Parts: sequence; C-alpha cells; structure tokens
Amino acid sequence: MFNNTKNKFNKKLNLQKLPQHIAIIMDGNGRWASRRGLPRNMGHKAGFENIKKIVEHIYKLGIKVVTFFTFSTENWKRPQEEIDGIFNLVRNHLKDDKEVQRLIDNDIKLTTMGDISKLPEDLYNKLTEVQQKTQNAKKLVLNLAINYGGRAEILRAVNEIVKSGKGVKTTEEFASYLYSASLPDPDFVIRTSGELRISNFMLYQMAYSEFYFTKTYWPDFSTKQLEKALIDFQKRKRRFGAVK
Repeated sequence: MFNNTKNKFNKKLNLQKLPQHIAIIMDGNGRWASRRGLPRNMGHKAGFENIKKIVEHIYKLGIKVVTFFTFSTENWKRPQEEIDGIFNLVRNHLKDDKEVQRLIDNDIKLTTMGDISKLPEDLYNKLTEVQQKTQNAKKLVLNLAINYGGRAEILRAVNEIVKSGKGVKTTEEFASYLYSASLPDPDFVIRTSGELRISNFMLYQMAYSEFYFTKTYWPDFSTKQLEKALIDFQKRKRRFGAVK
C-alpha cells in the first residue's frame, strides 16, 4: 500500500470540490537537468520519480483520473539517446514486479492513449500486459499519453468513423472514437515550466477544461504546489458557455 501515514492536506483545500480528472503536461525535465550540469536524461529520471510522488498524493486526495503527457508524436524528433532514455524509464518501472503489484494492491488501473503499437515491441507488450492485469481496478485511473498527439487522435477517430460507415450525429458519439472514450474529459490541466501552450495535447477533450500554468520545472513540482493549483481551481466558476 502507499505510505499509510496520516494525510495532511492544506486546510484551504476543499476535498469535496476536487476535479474528477487532472491532465498534466510535464515540462521542463531537460532544462532542470541543464541548470544542474546534468544530461537531459537525468532530468527525465527525476521527472519520472516525481510522477510517483504526485500519483500517490492524487490517490490520497481521492481524485479518480490522472493523465500524464509522457511522450508525444513530436518527441520522435529528439535525439535517439533521449528517446531511448525515456522508454527505458517506463520499461524498467513496468518490469519491476513490486511496482506492478503496487498498482494492483492500491486498486490503480493503468491505461494508455496514443498509438503504442509504434513503440519498441517489448515495451508495447509490457504496457499491454500491465493494462490487462489492472483492468478491473476502480480507485484511480493512471492514464499515460504515449506516442500521443491530439491532431493524430482526431484524424484516427474520423478514419474509424468513415470505416464504420455509420457516421455520427453528436459530440458524444464522436468522443466514443477517441483514445479517451472510457474517461471523463479533464476538468483541470496543469502545465509546468512556464510555457503557455497545450502542445497538441487532448485538443478535443479540453473544450471546457480549466488551465493552470506554473514556472516550476516538472521535477520540482511538489505535492504542496499541486494543492496550491487545486485551491486555485476551486476558486473558479465553471460556466460551460452559460451565463451564471
């Protein structure tokens, strides 16, 4: 089980008014490493360790879904060494039986969005295996966007609809063809490192998401900063196009 010490949350945080789905654009790993004179992959390693801390905190808060933008369709343009380093981090985590059992013991379901068939075969197989092992978990959905791009996702959905020959009449029907069909749209999107863009991430699903940008690099984004972001989210009035 996760650390079972007594949970201590910010007193300003309303645990009854939390987003159902948080999506996180984890940016700044490379710059975090460069500022310390380290190789970029050391930044990705630090960022990956931070994922585990944030997931544990989200779990304790009772939030139902968290999506991490892990590897984009554009990330293939990076140096091969960096790509291999990112894949190795995911691979080593999934190959660790204790880590997989940790997901199972804590009732965490692993899902992915993106064309994972383009990943190295062993990584694809391991992702598929762990998804199958955790498919009945109910407490938290840990969704990894890997080889994912919002435009590619929409194009894929359109092609699937054309192939089906059925057509769609509603936005709900269209959404059923997306990678995220089984998930609620993200209520809250967090981007670290100070960049003010969404970088082709969940373009369709973010229609009414609330956004939060911070200059903190992802490896330094703490649980306290997560709570600060959530408090900011709770101050907002979500209108969904209506006048209130």
